[in-house]
Amino acid sequence: MTENSAARKRSDVRPPGLNADEPTTLLTFLDYLREAVIGKTADLSDEDARRPGVASGTSLLWLVRHLTAVELNWFLWAYRGDDVELWDDDAPSPGDETVAESVAAYRAAIARANEVVAAAAGDLDRPGVRSLRPNAEAPSMRWLLVHMIEETGRHAGHADIIREQLDGAVGR
Repeated sequence: MTENSAARKRSDVRPPGLNADEPTTLLTFLDYLREAVIGKTADLSDEDARRPGVASGTSLLWLVRHLTAVELNWFLWAYRGDDVELWDDDAPSPGDETVAESVAAYRAAIARANEVVAAAAGDLDRPGVRSLRPNAEAPSMRWLLVHMIEETGRHAGHADIIREQLDGAVGR
């Protein structure tokens, strides 16, 4: 191992091993990706977590904040029909939010989303109340879980790159 590679920290774990029914498998992989994103914020200062990693201004805190909103938008507002404030990508930056506050809000949104998944009682074909996409049918729970795996996985990759740029911590 070279000095350079020894300096790099690993900040994640392998995907879950699971041989279960479809709803359990989908939710297990989504939870794994959620934790991977949260793990990218571990041991970072609030200042570093707010630091943009790319020209667009995306930071680790912005990613956590975005994923918090996506959980609430899709699971609560669209699928269950709750009256929650929708967040759009033009929302202001995290500002003075701390890593701890952002992660706590994300975990709370995840818990609420998982309640919605549990209430669907494993019926992946059951449609939600409405869609976030104009003139589209309300998605099924299957579509929603697959979409959230894709969305969270995509942003977990962004978080990997931003974290590596900040301090050399690597992971997938």
